[in-house]
Amino acid sequence: MNVYDQKTIGQWVAEDYRAAAVFKSFGIDFCCKGNRTIKEACEPKNISPREVEIALAEAIINKFDGEGVNFKNWPMDLLTDYIEKTHHRYVDKAIPVLQQYLNKICKVHGDANPELFEIAELFNQSAGELTAHMKKEEFILFPYIRKMQFYIEGNEAVESPHFGTVKNPIKMMMAEHETEGGRFEEIANLANQYHPPVHACNTYMVTFSLLEEFENDLHRHIHLENNILFPKAIEMEEQLGVLTE
Repeated sequence: MNVYDQKTIGQWVAEDYRAAAVFKSFGIDFCCKGNRTIKEACEPKNISPREVEIALAEAIINKFDGEGVNFKNWPMDLLTDYIEKTHHRYVDKAIPVLQQYLNKICKVHGDANPELFEIAELFNQSAGELTAHMKKEEFILFPYIRKMQFYIEGNEAVESPHFGTVKNPIKMMMAEHETEGGRFEEIANLANQYHPPVHACNTYMVTFSLLEEFENDLHRHIHLENNILFPKAIEMEEQLGVLTE
């Protein structure tokens, strides 16, 4: 069995960020469904695994732009800070802007393009759920992860959390990631993969560009948590053993 049969999509992206662009080009979800192998991800889409493997090899082996960041080597407190300051802040700032734009194009173009109302409704649902989701991470999960990191560094004791084990909130967060990934897949389909119609005005086009940007950021955000932060947190808690009980 070769490496392509063994390694999951999430592991490919965790080890080399350039793999994300390859999977995205084939329409393969590397964040919410990153626990699948290339073959498993290709089967439902009728994609040749060999084509993906070749593209992956070309992207990783033959290209280097010097901008890669190996998040796997970051301590968990730094990674949680990065997620909050980069992705959580982005979501907080982008939501009201997108809601304003969506409301505007619904009023102007909604009669001719009724799918805009569905897109706006789905985005509003996502906005509410993501806002609550991020608060649970910021006030419950991330502080516990930081405490484990501080304990490893000899700076702080770790008390048993009220949620029992870090696996419990992580399971909840991953389920919510799955929901948001599915919701944005639906948004992208309704938006014709963010290709506006020929009659679209500038606001219409900008709105679709911002929606695509929001989805891309969400994928990177979920990837950092599902494929790097969460597995490291579970592993560290297991290493601590009875010290966290």
